[in-house]
Amino acid sequence: MASITKVQVDNNVFPPSVVKPPGSNTTLFLAGAGIRGVDIEGKFVKCTAIGVYMEESAVPFLAAKWKGKSSKELTDSVEFFRDIVTGPFEKFFRVTMITPLTGKQYSEKVAENCVANWKALGTYGDAESEAIEKFLSAFQSENFPPGASILFTQSPAGSLTISFSKDDSVPGTGNAVIENKQLSEAVLESIIGKHGVSPAAKNSLAKRVSELLKSNAEAPVFEKPASDQPAI
Repeated sequence: MASITKVQVDNNVFPPSVVKPPGSNTTLFLAGAGIRGVDIEGKFVKCTAIGVYMEESAVPFLAAKWKGKSSKELTDSVEFFRDIVTGPFEKFFRVTMITPLTGKQYSEKVAENCVANWKALGTYGDAESEAIEKFLSAFQSENFPPGASILFTQSPAGSLTISFSKDDSVPGTGNAVIENKQLSEAVLESIIGKHGVSPAAKNSLAKRVSELLKSNAEAPVFEKPASDQPAI
């Protein structure tokens, strides 16, 4: 069985597992993590570190179609990442700030992209409009200095639990819950989808999942933390 290890992205460490994040009663394993950055006048500027976690049932679900594929094949496959986004298992993803950002800046950009995509697909209706308003409202008074995080938990049914943390801790409860499957999937897809903002996170996820599927593991084995570093 493949061992699930922690991943360090810049100065941020994503532990191998997260136990019962807001909106979940299960333990999720670290599927991949990477940097998100932008090019500013020819210079790559690091913005956030992103970690994506999945429920153990994701392993047999993905193995049915993707076992034996190389990490490059998975990285190049839009369908693979789409299967993760829409798969019937819980996901948890953490966006940790490297440069400061306001909640208004973050939520408005995400909302803008979601609405544009839905309108292009003809799937933007009253339910989506209401979900976007709730999404924007959840971030309205938030500010995220370096080290602070935005945390999302996506349920198989499509609800999205949003929570915030000022350090590397995981809060016990969420700040908002939005019951809209299309929005829930769109937020994760904005990270690892066809036009995902973090190619590094996608590459990490493809490499780690490819190795996990090769091991024919029914469930991942988590790396044991050091005695002075309790599991998060």
